[in-house]
Amino acid sequence: MSTKILEDLVDTPNPKLVSKFRKLVSFYIEKGQYGSALYWANKAVTLSCNATEDVLGLAECLLLRREFHRAAHVLRVRELDTSNIHCTYLTAKALYEAHAYDEALLVLQGANEAFDKARTQEDNNLGSIFLLKGYILEALDNRVLATEAFKSALREDIHCYEAFEALVKHQILTAQEEIDLISGLPREEEDLVIPLYEISLKKYNQPSDMVLPSVLAPLAENTDVQVSLAERAYYNCDYSLCFKLTTKVIKQDPFHTECLPIHITCMVELQKPNDLFHLAHKLVELYPESCISWYAVGCYYYLVKKHEPARRFLSKATQLDRVFGPAWLAYGHSFATENEHDQAIAAYFKACQLMKGCHLPLLYIGVEYSLTNNPNLAKTFFSEALCIAPKDPFVLHEMGVIYFHDHDYVTAELYFLDALKQVEKINDSALSSKWESLLNNLGHCSRKLSKFTEALNFHQQALVLKPLNASTYSAIGYVHSLMGNLMEAVESFHKALGLRRDDTFSTSMLNNVIEQLMVTVSPFPDYPNDLPKFDILNGKKTAIAINGRRPGK
Repeated sequence: MSTKILEDLVDTPNPKLVSKFRKLVSFYIEKGQYGSALYWANKAVTLSCNATEDVLGLAECLLLRREFHRAAHVLRVRELDTSNIHCTYLTAKALYEAHAYDEALLVLQGANEAFDKARTQEDNNLGSIFLLKGYILEALDNRVLATEAFKSALREDIHCYEAFEALVKHQILTAQEEIDLISGLPREEEDLVIPLYEISLKKYNQPSDMVLPSVLAPLAENTDVQVSLAERAYYNCDYSLCFKLTTKVIKQDPFHTECLPIHITCMVELQKPNDLFHLAHKLVELYPESCISWYAVGCYYYLVKKHEPARRFLSKATQLDRVFGPAWLAYGHSFATENEHDQAIAAYFKACQLMKGCHLPLLYIGVEYSLTNNPNLAKTFFSEALCIAPKDPFVLHEMGVIYFHDHDYVTAELYFLDALKQVEKINDSALSSKWESLLNNLGHCSRKLSKFTEALNFHQQALVLKPLNASTYSAIGYVHSLMGNLMEAVESFHKALGLRRDDTFSTSMLNNVIEQLMVTVSPFPDYPNDLPKFDILNGKKTAIAINGRRPGK
């Protein structure tokens, strides 16, 4: 009798009770009490005789409790994963979170019935489906199809920022692809959403070029907008402004995930090891599973020149997020600093695959090829980098170096001067010491073109940036010797040898200049070369040759 009563209760849903349980599920999910939500969701499923709505609620609770395989099973055992778009999404999501990427992709590919229904009903869940598909393909290292999936997600749902972020965060797209992406978006949100997206896209524009529509003007101080400004400052090599902006954001939101990578990179550029140490320590303590935390640790060890631990921690960052390009770049730097060119190039190529829209991997690959005497390959990569960032002074400088070694001094000078022009635009005040090599190279180029006064001026400017540089003193001495200023040349070569005793060029040039002095300069400038001497035997005066010249000659 009791069994029959229970069967009747199960077969006859109580709408009032089911509704109450559903409200309890929603209430406890909002409060973050997923165990309570799961308990009542389970009861709602039974009372409603496996109603799709309640099965979805149960699967969602299991997902929130990170019981991924159980969540997928709840949906698949009822064959909801192929017939209902919401269930398809949750099943694939559960398998994705469980790292069963191939299985998750098969679920999406086998849900044709659910997709057809969603398209006929113009279901806005398709955007989420394509977003998830992009993540799955990305996890399977299929970058091309992942990019297309993210684009589809954005076309289906223009407000799906995660799809937009996946495309722009790691600079997957080239500049032209970014333009095509924006032009292909629905235009109903042209005045609101698209201007906000465009701010994040134009990284190589000047920060001053950013203009918000009047309706969005109050967002000028928004942290995301400030991060976009900081990115523009960084890619225009204005590291001081970039650090100022990121510091402002970090004060408001200490763990802003989009700001932290730029903030950390700026600390490396501006040589701030103490600040970076404290930040890295805090991040690892609070977010040990975040790739950004280990990126910060790796950058700190790179900055203090401990390259082995730097590589270890940067490698961990790339394992936590395989598409995190900055970690691959820093990983390459740790090899490049120790002249391990092959390993550095391999890391930079990986970064290049991930960051098609960024010029930095191309620049660093070119530098490594230049250092290994492959000027043609280096020039190819520098040219590609210039296509992306035509005003980057580092790329312009490296192109100048290539042409200088190719003995094309006129073209080299043009690149060097263009680089200096860009640097002076960035730094309204004094130049940073990192540009000492640019000024010295301009000096060498001017000397090759017989512009000795200009060459001397550039070398002296370089000396201001790095006062104790033996190479600069040696270059100044060489220019003085070519100008005939032999005493100044001797003084400069002596200073160079005082800083670097084994400088063979300065030693050789000093000997040559002293020999010239012996021939051309009188030891007693106020007296004639022919000094009188009394001949005791004959009682007559004769003259003694000075500087190897015979009397009367």
